[in-house]
This record gives sequence, C-alpha cells and structure tokens, in this order.
Amino acid sequence: MQARTTPPTSPSAAQAAPRVRILAQRVLSDDWYVLKKTTFEYRRRDGTLQRLDRETYDRGNGATLLLFNAARGTVVLTRQFRFPAYVNGHADGMLIEAAAGLLDGDDPETAIRREAAEELGVTVGPVRHVFGAYMSPGSVTERVHCYAARYQPADRIGAGGGLPSDGEDIEVVELPFGTALAMTGDGRIADGKTIMLLQWAALAGPFRRH
Repeated sequence: MQARTTPPTSPSAAQAAPRVRILAQRVLSDDWYVLKKTTFEYRRRDGTLQRLDRETYDRGNGATLLLFNAARGTVVLTRQFRFPAYVNGHADGMLIEAAAGLLDGDDPETAIRREAAEELGVTVGPVRHVFGAYMSPGSVTERVHCYAARYQPADRIGAGGGLPSDGEDIEVVELPFGTALAMTGDGRIADGKTIMLLQWAALAGPFRRH
C-alpha cells in the first residue's frame, strides 16, 4: 500500500528514554500488522545528537507456554509450517515450538490459556511466568511473555491443532525432555522462544539437576 505520513508521537516510553526525540513517523504498511519508518534524534554517550531512521514492525505482544510433566520426563510442543523460516532456507519450513500466540487484547495469562486450548487441546492449571523477552529487538516491537505449567494426560480436552480459519495446521508433539533439549543443539528445534524455555527448564526449572 502507499506509504502515509503520521504526526510525530510521544510514547510513554520516551519519558524513560530522554535520549530519544521522535521527529517523524510514516506508516509503510498496515495490511497485516503495522510497519513504520521513524526518524528520531538519539543522544549518544558522548553527548552528541545523531539523527537516525529505523523501521519497526508492530504485531502486538505475545505469550508462549512450555507444558511439562516432570514425573514422566516429557514436554508438549507443536509442529507447524512457518513461511518466513521456509523462505530463509529452513528445509520444509516446519518448526517445533512451544505453544504461543498474540495477546489480541487479552492479558498474557488469559492469552496463553486460550492458545493451549486451541493449539494443544489442553486445559491448563496453575501457570508460572518465567520471563519476558524481545525476540528480535532490532526491528520487531513484540515482547513475548513466557510461561511454564504442569500437565497431566487428564488435562486434554480436545485434539488441538489450531484454528483452520487462521491458516493453522498444528501437530501436537510430546517429547522426552532430554530429546527436546538435544534437538536445540542439533538444529531440529530452531525456534528462539522454545530454545529459551527448554534451557530454563534444564537450568532452573522442573528438569534442573540438584
């Protein structure tokens, strides 16, 4: 679509970042999510001002969940096609990931319970917020809220698979934790949020060695 110019904005974050002054913003695309080009001044550490242009892709914030069963030594993940990974040379484009989704107006915990039901077919009990992370801060504004929760076979309420209306065709994958962790080392698991959650589970979470 044709780029349009919007007035400079003063986001609340600017109050905590006085080194930044936004001069102008242009919306380059809002066909799916919002791609903006922003011109701003940045005060460098030596005190000088530098004028910069950056593009940001705003798709909202998200939440992700690692389901685990410590007694059985397993985790529940998803396998689905990711077109950006495919065009960047990832074989068939199929990625193994922790269940995740955008908040879409919900708080993070509500969102991840929704995604667990849609993608995994699981009703989730108590959840633990593990950390929040910017997955690609050089260009994407999204912050992902990362959770973990126990599960039992009785928690399954459906087949999962996601929403066909959203183009989702998700396979539910249950793996031994040791296998999943090894897959982060050999490239079979290449999704950032999933690698981080599995590392947390090994270092500080339910599979930590005492």
